[in-house]
Amino acid sequence: MTGLKIGTLADRTGTNAPTIRYYEEIGLLRPAERQAGGQRVYGDEDVRRLTFVRRCREFGFPIEAVRSLVVVLYDPQSSCMEARDLAQRHLVGVRQKIADLKTLERSLTTFVADCDSGCAGGPGPNCVILNDLSKGCCSASARGGSQSKVARIRPE
Repeated sequence: MTGLKIGTLADRTGTNAPTIRYYEEIGLLRPAERQAGGQRVYGDEDVRRLTFVRRCREFGFPIEAVRSLVVVLYDPQSSCMEARDLAQRHLVGVRQKIADLKTLERSLTTFVADCDSGCAGGPGPNCVILNDLSKGCCSASARGGSQSKVARIRPE
């Protein structure tokens, strides 16, 4: 299986062509060989490497972590512990995101319950949800002074 064009590589790996070109541009894939007309051609190793990169991204590893994992994959002097440590750090981040999302879920649940009990069906400007959102992260509710903690999701 050599001489694959980018569309075939995309189909075999579940990756779209622009993403393949991007990964090539940033060095996650080796520069493709070119046919006489300039078309990229790929081989078996490109399928293997791109599948690996795509799977890493499916697991949410950031590009720099994927780059490090690729080095471990192809360096016989590297240690499996390097991959384990990267995965452990990523796991810590995932667990923090889960905690943040649970906090966000509780906040939204409170918003909906407050709206149901205090203003549902009333005029939009009197909506408890809109009033709380207008006041910032830790505001007094429009219905009289209780504090609502709104989750702040960390940007990537």
